[in-house]
Amino acid sequence: MTKKILITGINSYVGNSFAEICKDDFDITKISLRDDSWKNLDFSQYDSILHVAAIVHNSENADKERYFSVNTELAIDVAEKARQAGVKQFVLLSTMAVYGEEGSLNSDIVINKDTIPKPNSFYGDSKLQAEIKLKSLESDNFDIAIIRPPMVYGDGSKGNYPKLVKIAKYAFMFPDIDNKRSVISIYNLSNEIGSIIESNQRGLFLPQDDEYFCTSQFIENYRKNVLGKKTYLTKAFNPIIRLLAKKVGFINKVFGNLCYKD
Repeated sequence: MTKKILITGINSYVGNSFAEICKDDFDITKISLRDDSWKNLDFSQYDSILHVAAIVHNSENADKERYFSVNTELAIDVAEKARQAGVKQFVLLSTMAVYGEEGSLNSDIVINKDTIPKPNSFYGDSKLQAEIKLKSLESDNFDIAIIRPPMVYGDGSKGNYPKLVKIAKYAFMFPDIDNKRSVISIYNLSNEIGSIIESNQRGLFLPQDDEYFCTSQFIENYRKNVLGKKTYLTKAFNPIIRLLAKKVGFINKVFGNLCYKD
């Protein structure tokens, strides 16, 4: 029997992509949480809730109160309604930002399931608080699955990926730095979510692509395969970039090492 999935949040890139990629595997319904109409919906008809509604890290005009109101309290309200209605599973789309790491060019930063989260933003902290409160709702009949994806990429993606694409359009010369970052394609993430729901899993999940992401290699490949342009990679600026990385956070976001590892 096809599982019925309720996606809470209709403007989410991940939620909408999952609904499209996995439309043949599940009976999927999407709702908005922007008003209180969702409170009148009968949740008992659904097997799993995929909660993707959130104020994200690059939201404009979002203060601390709004982050915690939407990312923490709203998530808990939805989960409590789901549990009371007899829904078997609640899946929270969280974030790698709960660890508060932006990467490091001069050292390897490796994260696993035992790494203690130390968020350094309202976004990361509000998501972590949602995770903590959700775990207190878990029972034998109500499974909680928490997914902390790294950078998500794909057509229409938001966040850091489109910024890298923009850089690639003009970077005919680019630093040749062999960094490693965990990323995940929207296709792989959608299928990971589908697997978690299909098997009714619970726990913490740190999904990523099979291969780590190298910024320099991405720029070169994107310019070659998408733009049809050549790129000159050079190590000439690497010493200066490594020095700047100690003081300029943006350098570590672009070239830093930040990896999930089992």
